[in-house]
Amino acid sequence: MKKIITFFIVSCLTTLVLFSQNTKEKKSTASKNVSIIEKEFLIPELNTISHKIWVYLPPNYTENSKKYPVIYMHDGQNLFDNVTSYIGEWEVDETLNELFNKTGKGFIVVGIENAGEERINEYTPWSHEKYGGGKGEIYINFIKNTLKPYIDATYRTKKQQKHTSLIGSSLGGLISYYGGLKYPKTFGKIGALSTSFWFSDKVEGFTAAYGNTKNVKLFLLVGEKEGEEMVSGTEKTKKLLLETGFKQKNIKSKINPNGNHNETFWKSEFLEVVTWLYDIK
Repeated sequence: MKKIITFFIVSCLTTLVLFSQNTKEKKSTASKNVSIIEKEFLIPELNTISHKIWVYLPPNYTENSKKYPVIYMHDGQNLFDNVTSYIGEWEVDETLNELFNKTGKGFIVVGIENAGEERINEYTPWSHEKYGGGKGEIYINFIKNTLKPYIDATYRTKKQQKHTSLIGSSLGGLISYYGGLKYPKTFGKIGALSTSFWFSDKVEGFTAAYGNTKNVKLFLLVGEKEGEEMVSGTEKTKKLLLETGFKQKNIKSKINPNGNHNETFWKSEFLEVVTWLYDIK
């Protein structure tokens, strides 16, 4: 458990985005088809922090009138740009640009910045006796009821649940798992990477209550170097899902023997997560 707590603390520290003088010298690595939208969002029931929203558009978005699937992701600071990331970015834009060039498959990605010290509250549906939290339902309702309608009205999106996914890591994996199972009519695909299932024992009851969903695809990823409890928590959750009625064909579980709890690991696995969730060959 000590190792798990270490991972948790590191994960939370990466969200504080405390810049040193060296940070100012970094050059942006975000692709030209990535931007931060002008509108920021307050979530009054959650906190008083204004949330910035990053949007990645397919390379050919302005050249046609097509509609695109939408991937909602957490920790927006760490997805696209080395300047705003704490210990490295996911390179979501580079990965999807390359995928587009090879396959012609395009996506819209909406990256929601976390609220720094409030990240635990945002990404946890239940509280922890030591770490607090527990306002994840408010955060997911914000995505479902406020942000998604705004994105659908502003961009050319495929609005149906089969085209809409939630992807996140660590506590971001936990809130993605929660949101996908709780609202399967909105979110049809879940990428739960290095998920902090250990955060609350209420995960089991929630899974038993909501795991019998028929039309949701789920990718569970964990690295062996993240610790035995992280691995066993993922395996236990998968087993319970299948016992509850989750379709075997709709779940993929991967244990990477070299995976650590960091952006480097999640970056290396992101392409496989997306291509499996969206059946891209």
